[in-house]
Amino acid sequence: MEHVTAIPPAWDYNPSSWGQRLPIAAVALLGLLIALYLGLYQLGILDTVWEPFFGDGSRKILHSSVSRVLPVPDALLGAFGYLLDVVTAMIGGRERWRTMPWIVIIFGIAVGPLGLVSILLVILQPVLFSSWCTLCLASAFISVIIISPAMDELLASLQYLRRVKENGQPVWKAFWGNHPVTATTR
Repeated sequence: MEHVTAIPPAWDYNPSSWGQRLPIAAVALLGLLIALYLGLYQLGILDTVWEPFFGDGSRKILHSSVSRVLPVPDALLGAFGYLLDVVTAMIGGRERWRTMPWIVIIFGIAVGPLGLVSILLVILQPVLFSSWCTLCLASAFISVIIISPAMDELLASLQYLRRVKENGQPVWKAFWGNHPVTATTR
């Protein structure tokens, strides 16, 4: 077996490196803390919510009909999403784009939709409620900035699985990391 590099073929860097994933996990952890704080307010555990710019905007947004569409406060769902981002960012080594495509795909699914939902919720703030929520905006910003680096790693894994398929090798085994690395799949 030949020497295998951690950098995916045709890439200039390794999207699964700790240098790429730790910042995502750190920023997602900040998002988790913000979302937990907002969720505690929505549950009534905290009496007030910090709002330095928009008067009672946070209160309006966090008690809006949109925030109560589901039986669980939307901020707590966001906290769960951020927790999933942190956990899936930390699982696996620097070659997980190839050795653990399943976790990279879960990571991409966790990060992508959270960012899209955040964008939608930001759009709804002024449109439906004529208000803004500072920490909601901060949370949305966090969701959006982690999309690109997470999608890079997802792309590397999908490219790897495509190469496995093109070489007539079992994609399902490669998906679960049970595929030997060969020169033809690099």
